[in-house]
Amino acid sequence: MKKIALKEFLDAKVILYNNTKFIESDPIQIPHLFSKKEDIEIAAFLTATISWGNRTMIIRNAYKMIELLDNAPYDFVINHQKSDLKSLEGFVHRTFNSIDLEQFIKSLQHIYKKHQGLENVLSIKGQDTNYRNAIHNLKQVFFEVPHQQRTQKHVSDPLKNSAAKRINMFLRWMVRNDHTGVDFGIWQTHNPANLSCPLDVHSGNVARKLKLLLRKQNDWKALSELDKSLRNLDKSDPVKYDFALFGLGVFEKF
Repeated sequence: MKKIALKEFLDAKVILYNNTKFIESDPIQIPHLFSKKEDIEIAAFLTATISWGNRTMIIRNAYKMIELLDNAPYDFVINHQKSDLKSLEGFVHRTFNSIDLEQFIKSLQHIYKKHQGLENVLSIKGQDTNYRNAIHNLKQVFFEVPHQQRTQKHVSDPLKNSAAKRINMFLRWMVRNDHTGVDFGIWQTHNPANLSCPLDVHSGNVARKLKLLLRKQNDWKALSELDKSLRNLDKSDPVKYDFALFGLGVFEKF
């Protein structure tokens, strides 16, 4: 498919899927429960963290997480005492358990109290045009506080060639303003032109069928290749095509 035809095809799919009906079956519905910036951020970050596997299970367990935080994620993160963390015992989503959730609450408190919040920690520095180093910085800051080794696997590091799918999805939610009510666009100090597509099995397979991606592994090298292809189609909002790739893969079995 030539570039013009490919762009027209994908742009049509973006319009089809990037609307509020998408929210009904997607984990993004969890942060949409909130209106306060910090509540949205924390609910989104925790939801994105467990976004692998069955989508129905992801959504159910994300709702459960928010209930355990008294439906007030920012207040719980900032003001919790050690005794409050006992309420999290028993939570589990695949390999992410209550030990990990407790650590995430402690680390998020550290980020908001000592580092001006997630928006600041994930900001791009210098001449970078993607979030590779910013995500690495998040992991460094996240584990500045005492922690169990097991929890480190739940925060990806692109410097170790991870595609960081879940963090890139979280970044899309926070940074991209789609003017349709799906992505939030509440991080106005960030630029959507720097976003990378949340690369998973579905988006990767569709991207390869459309010749947007040749590399077979879903790693950061593949993501860099996909970045070039998508930015060539829309340099200011390349990650809008996540809706097209995901929709084609999940809903249309493309």
